[in-house]
Amino acid sequence: MELEGRVALVTGGAKRVGRTIALALARRGAHVVFTYRTSKGEADRLLRELTALGSQSLAVKADVGRAADAKAAVQKVVKTFGRIDILINNAAIYPRTPWASLDEKAWDEVMATNLKGPFLFAKAAGDRMKAQGAGKIINIADWAGARPYKHYLPYCVSKAGVIAMTKALALELAPMVQVNAVAPGPVLLPEDVSAAEKRAIIAATPLHRIGSPEDVANAVVFLLEGSDFITGALLPVDGGRLIA
Repeated sequence: MELEGRVALVTGGAKRVGRTIALALARRGAHVVFTYRTSKGEADRLLRELTALGSQSLAVKADVGRAADAKAAVQKVVKTFGRIDILINNAAIYPRTPWASLDEKAWDEVMATNLKGPFLFAKAAGDRMKAQGAGKIINIADWAGARPYKHYLPYCVSKAGVIAMTKALALELAPMVQVNAVAPGPVLLPEDVSAAEKRAIIAATPLHRIGSPEDVANAVVFLLEGSDFITGALLPVDGGRLIA
């Protein structure tokens, strides 16, 4: 798939990795629609940057865990551009949830955004892609979905679900739609990570460094442009953490 002239929807695109993905797609000629929930200022700035790159872009306020918002976002893309070629399920939350403080509310909040949200958008966009005869969906998973760590139980389980859902969606939507996932490792660390914790993470990563949002965006671009014969795959972008 060539990105020039394609229409892409990026959830949670206003900042961090989502922002970098949106810009990468726009630089390759795609028209980019992105969702945000509370980051209005960041969304406005990104919209200006995308427009400056020549992308016909839209920012859509949405709670990705609500079916009505997911359907409305996809409908807005189709109404504006007549089609949707690409869905990047990027929106996620990453709360620290130690076992002693973990409760049903915290569990439900993570699952609604990180797992239910990608399903809702994949259902809305996937139905449209099947009707038009082609499309690509890329889910942003996490290496922790394959190797969980302490104090983030709902997050790790949600990302394991994203990995399984990617494979199941690839079967459901074949042959017209390809569905794959990117699994970042240590790319953007939480703001509360101490210097000692950062050193430990680097030491445990075979490439001995922290990755960048651009590393993730480059993997997304590869899955879009590099081959139309890849589906149901998980591409780790983790500096080797899964093999360490």
